[in-house]
Amino acid sequence: MRPAARAIVIGASAGGPPALGRLLAALEPEPDVGIAVVNHVGADGPDLLPAILARLSGRAVILAQERCPLAGGLVHVAPSGYHLEVGRDRCFSLSVDPRVCYSRPAIDVLFASAAEAYGDALAGVVLTGASSDGAEGLKRIRELGGRAFVQEPSEAEVDTMPLAALQRAGADLCAPLAVLAEALTAFGRNPRGDLSGHLRPRMAE
Repeated sequence: MRPAARAIVIGASAGGPPALGRLLAALEPEPDVGIAVVNHVGADGPDLLPAILARLSGRAVILAQERCPLAGGLVHVAPSGYHLEVGRDRCFSLSVDPRVCYSRPAIDVLFASAAEAYGDALAGVVLTGASSDGAEGLKRIRELGGRAFVQEPSEAEVDTMPLAALQRAGADLCAPLAVLAEALTAFGRNPRGDLSGHLRPRMAE
């Protein structure tokens, strides 16, 4: 497998699996776009999320593995108990470094590392959740030229995480899942193209 030419990284926590399933099901797959997901889970919990998301979305979903590439056409899920990082070679590494925002895996870790690897060929997405994880990572994605997407807080099961992301990082688009899926599909086709029909920039508060 080759590393994806462009990537989408998604973070969620409380209420995450249903939201992730809806978003992934609505995305039109592109063979050169890889997707990596962090959803907060207990460190000792079983890795059931790939099967759940595959069933909800109809997509190919696998557990991310050490030294394997963030490959196009696949959804890669962070394993429980490990931070998931993307190296400069666009391959994964796993670590048991200290928790970030009380979580391991942490969204910030994935987002910040992917930003360094993909630059403006990256989109970051923050969904429902009950912490501030993802806000700093989304800010880093924007700093390095990537696009930032945030679920509309009023639609999220728990609005803490989207609100924290908007406050810290702002967003290129803050919208319900169906609209996010349309914009992300357009990004996957051409990350540097004109997405003005979808994007509604929002400054950090």
